[in-house]
Amino acid sequence: MENHIRARRKELGLSQEELAKRCGVSRQTVNAIENNKYDPTLALAFALARELQLTVDELFHPQSR
Repeated sequence: MENHIRARRKELGLSQEELAKRCGVSRQTVNAIENNKYDPTLALAFALARELQLTVDELFHPQSR
């Protein structure tokens, strides 16, 4: 699943560490999600969307083939 987390996080001036703290995960988890190496749980996807002020649909989209 591809996402817009890095771009949106930078728009809001948040570090990976700050976003991770707000969502209750490690910085490494945020990094892995941003690099499309880890798909978050549904609960984490909603937490990320909330903190980044977007909907889950706006933040994530299926990988194109």
